[in-house]
Amino acid sequence: MARLAGVSLASTSRALHGSGASPAMIEKVQTAADELGYRPNAAGRSLRMKRTFQIEFAVADIGNPVYVEMMTAIHAVLAPHGYRTVVSSMGDQADSAISVLRALDDGHVDGVIISPLRVNDEFVELVRSAEVPIVAIGRSLLDHGIDSVSTDSAMGIGIAVAHLTQQGRRRIAFLNGPTDTTPGEHRQRGFDAAVSDPSFAGESLGTEVADDFTVSAGVRAAHHLLDRIDGPVDAIVAANDLLAIGVLRAARERGLSVPDDLAVTGMDDTEIGRAVLPSLTSVSLGTAERGRVAAELMLARLSESQQAPQLSTIGPELMVRESSVRSTR
Repeated sequence: MARLAGVSLASTSRALHGSGASPAMIEKVQTAADELGYRPNAAGRSLRMKRTFQIEFAVADIGNPVYVEMMTAIHAVLAPHGYRTVVSSMGDQADSAISVLRALDDGHVDGVIISPLRVNDEFVELVRSAEVPIVAIGRSLLDHGIDSVSTDSAMGIGIAVAHLTQQGRRRIAFLNGPTDTTPGEHRQRGFDAAVSDPSFAGESLGTEVADDFTVSAGVRAAHHLLDRIDGPVDAIVAANDLLAIGVLRAARERGLSVPDDLAVTGMDDTEIGRAVLPSLTSVSLGTAERGRVAAELMLARLSESQQAPQLSTIGPELMVRESSVRSTR
């Protein structure tokens, strides 16, 4: 294989192990391996190097398009270094996340990239005492010595509210998910801050809390919100794209036109939000970028376990589409 690739044995070994080799070197060796039909013995490799070459990506719901996009970005970073991405769905409760951390004792993975919706003291203690590297996406655990990737979703909600008032919307409501979760807490704080700011040129119609961050929960909560508010609602800011799509469906069921009667914004800038009609105005939280950075932090931690913990913050960006801008035709 080394002869075919035109490199040294040492370089071939490094490229196959995914460490200490450039992307160009890895590509050369992989091309030679494919031509020769070489397949490494995973079990033997793990025993020899005392690694599994598996990184777990633990999320609340593997069907959520945000986590799918993150997973794709994580895989793209880890795969060239010889690591497989193992995805696990841990649900939305802290106890479920704790079970993922307790299972690390069996040595089935070399590290975990985790994005919990809820945490408690036991979760934090298990993270701190884990024997494998952990990278957190969402809630920053930097104070506990854990590499973290976060975003300012509170600021993102403020950006959405400002956009709506700039479009002439005045009576604005917020549709949140459960407020005892990390995203629910942060996004509620963002809405409250936006509508209490002296520059807010509108009327807050308050918050409707859905029982989950899903389309079906969004439909139910949107109907309840529209039923309880007297008079027209100019705009609804939803805490994520799935809830916002639920609002679009509820509006259609009630004969409301989006965006002429009702403007809607989401958060996460998912592919499904871009595909629905009308296309969804949404605040991007850099989903793919957060996944990429988390994977890079994991690789760095695996290479140098004693380096200082890192925090990377990805800023929000408003993506304006059809659901919040009235047609000028």
